[in-house]
Amino acid sequence: MNNPKRYLITSALPYANGLKHIGHLAGAYIPADIYARYLRAQKRDVVFVCGSDEHGTAIPIQAMKEGTTAQAIIDKYHPIIEQNFKDLGIEFDIYHRTSSPLHHETAQEFFTVLNNNGDLEIKESEQYFDEATNTFLADRFIKGTCPNCGYENAFGDQCERCGKSLSPEELINPVSTLSGNAPIKKSTKHWYLPLNKHEDFLREWVLKEHKDDWRANVVGQIKSWVDGGLQPRAVTRDLDWGIKVPLEGREAGKVLYVWFDAPIGYISATKQWALDNGKDWKPYWYDKDTQLVHFIGKDNIVFHALIFPIMLKLHGNILPDNVPSNEFMNLEGDKMSTSRGWSIEMDDYINDWIKPENGGSQMADSLRYYLTAIAPETKDSEFTWKGFQDANNSELGSILGNYVNRTFVLMHKLCKGKVPNFHNELIDDIDKQLITDIAAAKTKVENLLELYKFREAQFEVMDLARKGNQYMQKKEPWIVVKSLTENPENQKLIDNCLHLCLQLTANLAVLINPFLPFTAKKMCYMMKVVNKMLEWENAGKVTLLRVGYSLREPQLLFRKIENEEIEIQSEKLKVKSQKSKEATKMEETHTSEELVTNNLKSEIVFDDFAKIDLRIGTILTAEKVEKADKLLKLEVDLGFETRTIVSGIAMHFKPEDIVGKQVTVVCNLAPRKMRGIESNGMILMAEDKAGKLYFVNPDNIIEVGSSVS
Repeated sequence: MNNPKRYLITSALPYANGLKHIGHLAGAYIPADIYARYLRAQKRDVVFVCGSDEHGTAIPIQAMKEGTTAQAIIDKYHPIIEQNFKDLGIEFDIYHRTSSPLHHETAQEFFTVLNNNGDLEIKESEQYFDEATNTFLADRFIKGTCPNCGYENAFGDQCERCGKSLSPEELINPVSTLSGNAPIKKSTKHWYLPLNKHEDFLREWVLKEHKDDWRANVVGQIKSWVDGGLQPRAVTRDLDWGIKVPLEGREAGKVLYVWFDAPIGYISATKQWALDNGKDWKPYWYDKDTQLVHFIGKDNIVFHALIFPIMLKLHGNILPDNVPSNEFMNLEGDKMSTSRGWSIEMDDYINDWIKPENGGSQMADSLRYYLTAIAPETKDSEFTWKGFQDANNSELGSILGNYVNRTFVLMHKLCKGKVPNFHNELIDDIDKQLITDIAAAKTKVENLLELYKFREAQFEVMDLARKGNQYMQKKEPWIVVKSLTENPENQKLIDNCLHLCLQLTANLAVLINPFLPFTAKKMCYMMKVVNKMLEWENAGKVTLLRVGYSLREPQLLFRKIENEEIEIQSEKLKVKSQKSKEATKMEETHTSEELVTNNLKSEIVFDDFAKIDLRIGTILTAEKVEKADKLLKLEVDLGFETRTIVSGIAMHFKPEDIVGKQVTVVCNLAPRKMRGIESNGMILMAEDKAGKLYFVNPDNIIEVGSSVS
């Protein structure tokens, strides 16, 4: 679109089920932020929206893992993710959440319009049902053996081991993760979006109109889906957690499928932004003069370039002008994966690197720079800690940082700390070439950003800094100064050199601002100029700093990263991965024992049982363990002594309700430290299919210390 009146930029909504890693940052957030900052610098009307995706099975599954509620999970991770983005310089106009009442209303209205217009189909189908919990099972609540690799703990939507996408029907020996029972098939009614009815639209809009201006991975994936035959896709599901379907009767218990509600989050976020700022949200979603751009990773292509556009078309909204999709970023030779512990979480990076004593906001820009330099725009790329170190030290430090520092040092030493005059009568071809290079850099960067080629655009900015270093080396003001005693007029040559070097520095601040915002502001501080200088119209000019204007002393823009720091991070990654493997192995062992109906533990002989010393005790005191939601610290009277026992029952019992209760205790269990507390024994508990715990105790009060046999 030529000269749109306004821009609406979106980044894919991250799931609020845990910490997000730098692969996410590189895929959908840094590129979008660069583009938004560039447009703002041009004084365009820009709204950049994002928010937490807080529905779907990922949330209650994480709640089960942490022994808490779905609401508690989103309330925990939403603010962390939002702050992580701020710390790394991602400047949304609003970071919303799909749990907000406004989003629920918006998504329900969207469904109602499509349903009332006859754009949805109703189908009866058989789905897996858990009789023990009276629950239809979402894909993630079903486990079984992967038909592709034989992995025994594959989920109903994907095998974590081989990565193959699955359906629950493909699993061998499926079981419910809620009860451990084998599910049955039960009929249920759902609403579907008939994608197959919109094939002609997609072929015309994507495969013809955008075949040349959209990235090949987007066009290619949509072509594959269309050519493979589109099928209706359910927009509702049987689940407790999510946005209620706005219908009455037997449909009242259904929720909107997360893939349907999540992208509508862009609309509700825009609405909330408009309310907060006294604006009208409708032009951003209905006016044809609005340019809508979705920044995503390749796993979201189908939703943003095929399904959501169909929804928008049916609802009467504008369609996206572009869907810049990145490939995946790997880590140290392997696929980045939070579940396998092979990832660098944004939160960890911030804690390790962006503390004031470790470099502060400069280190946010170091990460932004490296992730952009290796951006997976056309193919998968790879993050390495050594590559990160080299990018910081050899590029940011030795090229950009070195140039700015040399310029300021020489300006203070040779020009009394002020912007020197430029003597036009002494201009030479080297000066003229630098002036040409400055003007050309603006055009190059601008053209590349308009084409969403962020990696190349950043390279052009750094290349201008390289040319600045080369210019200074050719002019050698530190040599010229030695001739001033004999020829004072040579000061004019020094003036011309440093005048252009300072003007180039100002241009670098303008051009680097979309990429390295903290660095750009620091450069403005050194030049004693307001941030208004960072407006794009100033780029390419050599009149940005006024002659005679005094500037501050130089500050290092980038600190050096030492080998020891990189070694620590590499080792940290290895340890984290190993711990994750061990935890996964334990979980799989636990799952394989519990998810098979009536699966008994291996047979033992009487002598094995005789080794266990079971005694009756009475709980004297009970209190919650700090920073441990599941643990209670108990003092238990065993008659012959009082023991401290830490028990994982805090989610099931209030401390005050169990004081005085008799319990059965394993007394000869080896002591174990839990949260710094030594636990001497174990309380025996029984667990029903629903996961509720019960104390194993005598029917009548008996003497504490009594043996159990």
